[in-house]
Amino acid sequence: MGWGGNFRIAWRTRLPFNPHMLRSLLRFLPLVACAAAIAAPPPNVIVIMADDLGYGDLGCYGAKTMPTPNLDRLAAEGLRFTSGYCSASTCTPTRFSLLTGTYAFRQERTGIAPPSAPAIIKPGTATVASLLKQAGYRTAVIGKWHLGLGDPEPDWNGVLKPGPLEIGFDHCFLLPTTNDRVPQVYVEDHRVLNLDAKDPLWVGNQSPGPDHPTGVSHRATLKMDWSHGHNQTIHNGISRIGFYTGGQTARFRDEDLADEWIRRSNAWIEADPQKPFFLYFASHDVHVPRIPHERFQGATPHGFRGDSVVQLDWCVGELMKTLDRLGLSENTMIVFCSDNGPVLDDGYKDGAVEKLGDHRPAGPFSGGKYSVLEGGTRTPFLVRWPGRVKPGVSDEVVCTIDLPASLAALAGVSLPEGACRDSFNLLPALLGEAGAMGRDHLVQQDNGVSGNFGLRAGEWKLVRQKKAGRTQAVVSLDKRPEKAPLHALYHLPSDPAERRDVSAENPEKLRELIAKLDAVLAAEGSR
Repeated sequence: MGWGGNFRIAWRTRLPFNPHMLRSLLRFLPLVACAAAIAAPPPNVIVIMADDLGYGDLGCYGAKTMPTPNLDRLAAEGLRFTSGYCSASTCTPTRFSLLTGTYAFRQERTGIAPPSAPAIIKPGTATVASLLKQAGYRTAVIGKWHLGLGDPEPDWNGVLKPGPLEIGFDHCFLLPTTNDRVPQVYVEDHRVLNLDAKDPLWVGNQSPGPDHPTGVSHRATLKMDWSHGHNQTIHNGISRIGFYTGGQTARFRDEDLADEWIRRSNAWIEADPQKPFFLYFASHDVHVPRIPHERFQGATPHGFRGDSVVQLDWCVGELMKTLDRLGLSENTMIVFCSDNGPVLDDGYKDGAVEKLGDHRPAGPFSGGKYSVLEGGTRTPFLVRWPGRVKPGVSDEVVCTIDLPASLAALAGVSLPEGACRDSFNLLPALLGEAGAMGRDHLVQQDNGVSGNFGLRAGEWKLVRQKKAGRTQAVVSLDKRPEKAPLHALYHLPSDPAERRDVSAENPEKLRELIAKLDAVLAAEGSR
């Protein structure tokens, strides 16, 4: 009979306790814990990145007129962060940083990618996908990519390589750029889906000829008018940025994007549900042109922008249903975030401004997309893992740039030397563990490698303009001074909207944060 049997007999019969028995028990407990850890399967991970979603756009963050029951359920069953950030206020740099764990300003050509941009993340770069793949995960990205394909440019009629499959993903099903830029086709793994070789796809920066229909020449035919830019090639009654011809059998209908991505995601999960998986689900719903499926049109009083938020919520609900149906919910960690803050008129006349009403897309914050004010990078951030993450609210500062280091730690993978240079392991904070700390500082950028920057450090926020006198881009209802200084300092607890520059009253804190920002910008990395 082993030590366990002896212990039970001693307890039940009240025999004199043997200290040797206690020492045997204490020696054995670490082995029991180790065996339990080995037996527990690694969790699946789904990162859902919304597009242009603001802090105030969800019911769980205070929205009153946009029903988001699935995201509200995700928040109720998980951890809702009040200081959850992306690292940039535009899409390409945020997505670069989410995958690589490195601030986008450290690499050239990380501004908003044009239609025919080459692959921005080079093969061999450590990414959250490659790190999890190393741990035995199968990996996929489904949805908006907007990080370039090919080298030195995409071969739309051939093999689109390098791309996601060269940086750690086993499978991809993509919108290759962003939907206000051409072309409107799907890319599956290395090729454009359903492309007819007899009708090749051409994509260019110049019009292919004087008879090519554009949003200027054929404006009367558009089903959604443009307000600025977005007036070149027309597809599905909507004019876009850039020019393309051909590929008619490969083109999609805007209204069907969300349905197709959910169908593809479900099929990929179901293909091998026993093996741990990482799915990067990159939504496009709230980004222009906002054309939700017909069944969501009219779901809110805020026009197509509000309706697109409802469609996004449906997508999250469908993924959750799939996990429930397959019995995977208890062992799946879902991270929900956004690539930047909100914008109303972003090039199309879709009613977003006229139908805004009392809704505040950025919540209590100023700024939005394109801005380094809080509304540009502080967004909804939710983490759910039933049985592992205790439901609640966290004020810790976390950022999408920290997902590579944090998920690598979750999977037990070490970061390669020189990789993920600005990604911190915040797994304890993401899991809501008692006493876990978030970031003590975070750099926020707008677009590209040189522009406006913000530095959040504890309760303080430094804003640096690229050039004194320029104003920050803001959501329409936010009024800012006509001119802004080169540096401004804000105390966020007392002024979350960053309306009162307190640099004159706090010169030492101003100097401290300027020096801190300079040091991070000049360094090879901050981790």
